[in-house]
Amino acid sequence: MSLAQQHHALVTGGSSGIGAAIARRLREDGFGVVVLDRAEPDHAAFDRFLQVDLSNHDSIAPALAEGCADLKVTRLINNAGIVEPAEVEKTSLESLNRVLSVNLVGSIACVQAVLPGMRKAGIGRIVNISSRVVLGKELRTAYAASKAGLHGVTKTWALELARHGITVNAVGPGPIRTALFDAANPAGDPRTQAIVDRVPVGFMGTPDDVADAVSFFAGDRAKFVTGQILYVCGGMSIGSA
Repeated sequence: MSLAQQHHALVTGGSSGIGAAIARRLREDGFGVVVLDRAEPDHAAFDRFLQVDLSNHDSIAPALAEGCADLKVTRLINNAGIVEPAEVEKTSLESLNRVLSVNLVGSIACVQAVLPGMRKAGIGRIVNISSRVVLGKELRTAYAASKAGLHGVTKTWALELARHGITVNAVGPGPIRTALFDAANPAGDPRTQAIVDRVPVGFMGTPDDVADAVSFFAGDRAKFVTGQILYVCGGMSIGSA
């Protein structure tokens, strides 16, 4: 199969962490993978890399038009996101705008850029990476607002795009062990153990756990599933606050 004939998945924030795991899994599933990120990928599970800052909204459509012109992009994983923790009274409007700019507005811009190709192909799978944080977490005013916004547009797009063969779903990770998490939460630290103790299943999730859920939503098996939010959180979405 030529590169132009193969179905491709665009993974934003796909250079490392959860995004890298998603890229690897979709590659295993047979998709070509385009990684869009500010930083170079720390893995080789991609066919093309587009260096784009999602906060620069005017650059997104031109970058995708040029970088994916010869590709059939029928899967979009809106994974890129930033977190600027702060108590509500210390959350500046500048910080709020930065987080919304990347996490929500950048995701909308990516959808707008790939939709014409999905409609032409008669198939599309959009998966938004949300967070268990939307159910409540201290110091996350901006982040929770951006991810709750993704929940709203997930359901809105699901209704608007269903007739075009395009499904839209979201995955909400809970505590996921990444290099960034390990750096901030050293093994053996009582505070790290306290996080683990709050997870009903008794252990942290991994990026591969999130990638497995994305794989389902991105595949043909999920053709009758749209507008849904799946928490991958070890039970924290139903456990103690």
